[in-house]
Amino acid sequence: MFILNLFLKVLTVFLLAAAFALAETKPKVAHNDPIEIDKSLTLASVVDLTMEKFPDMAWLKALEEEAVTIRQRGEKWTYGPMEAGLRFQEATSGTLHYVDASIAVPLWNLGQRDAEQKFGIKAENSVELLATATKLRVAGLVRGALWDMELQQVRYQQARAEIDIFEKLLAKVERRVELGDLPRSDVLLAQTELLQKLSVLTQVEAELMHARKRYSSITQQNKIPGSYHEKLVAINKIEFNHPSFVAINSQIERKHAEIKAFNLQGSGQTSLVVGVNSDRPSNRDIRSNNTESFNIGVNIPFGGHAYYAPQVAALNVELNNLIANREQLYRNLELAHHEAEHNMEVNEAELEIAKELKRVAEEHLGMMELSFSVGEINLMDLLKVQSRAQQAILNAKERAIMLDRDIALYNQAVGVLPR
Repeated sequence: MFILNLFLKVLTVFLLAAAFALAETKPKVAHNDPIEIDKSLTLASVVDLTMEKFPDMAWLKALEEEAVTIRQRGEKWTYGPMEAGLRFQEATSGTLHYVDASIAVPLWNLGQRDAEQKFGIKAENSVELLATATKLRVAGLVRGALWDMELQQVRYQQARAEIDIFEKLLAKVERRVELGDLPRSDVLLAQTELLQKLSVLTQVEAELMHARKRYSSITQQNKIPGSYHEKLVAINKIEFNHPSFVAINSQIERKHAEIKAFNLQGSGQTSLVVGVNSDRPSNRDIRSNNTESFNIGVNIPFGGHAYYAPQVAALNVELNNLIANREQLYRNLELAHHEAEHNMEVNEAELEIAKELKRVAEEHLGMMELSFSVGEINLMDLLKVQSRAQQAILNAKERAIMLDRDIALYNQAVGVLPR
């Protein structure tokens, strides 16, 4: 018995020292990702800054340059570059020389130039709308990252608060053990609970760092707005002016305009050829007209349907793929709206329950702490109630954050950008 008591005393001292050492060193994961609050920032400004560095900007820039070139091509008076030709012919006798000079000008087919100009306008409009849809997607990433970080932050703060609570509980247990009111095994039990809370803190802190890194990776900065709560917008369905839906519609219109402009090309481009012919003898050859003549001609291609039909078919494949993507997009948007609306309603109801559970748990905990102090219950019963109470407190905090997050995600689902 003496050896057992001695062993328990040594083990108690060791665990106590370890617990307080861990608490004082404030355990952290290997990577510490700091985040600063910048009150001058707003959610909208963070989205704008993120958009500037977003990888899709290079793609949007290329689309913009393409649209400009299409518009500029439609503004030209000729379909393509002109061609200059020069031909020299000499008789075998060496007494006659023929020189032909010509310029070929490719012309727009009937209605083709107007269709090309409309194609350029549709292309430029599509780029603008794609940029807005991309910005909405960026806003969704920023919203999700901010609220995930907020959720992890409250879990971390709760873990820190629980350590403070269990440190105080351990001190009370130790005093009562010294007075002989409690068995020494209760010290070990309290220390075990404290060490478990320290382990939870380390894990929660790691998740917080992951959330911070995700935010900084998306935004390419380590500053967050002082406030990013949003008001619920008064939109109760997916409307056709949703940025993502408008963007894909603009791509479909662009493809329609491209197909129309291509079809007007027909078998090829009509070209106007203007030339001058010079007929000169070298030794007064009687066969020579000794004159210059002017000529003009028109080249009209025909019978080319079989040759350009594959390109038209390929454009139609792209068009129908866009139409199919639009139908799928609308279904996805409706599903996202339904989920956002449902989650918001569920969390709103759960928040009220969580608040009441928190109130009841805190009241119950107060009663049990009093009962423990007068020796009516043992430490195990108190720890069970303590665990339920802390979980109820955490649930209430989480539900409040989740409801704010659901409002932001609902606004995202119906296509509203942060203001």
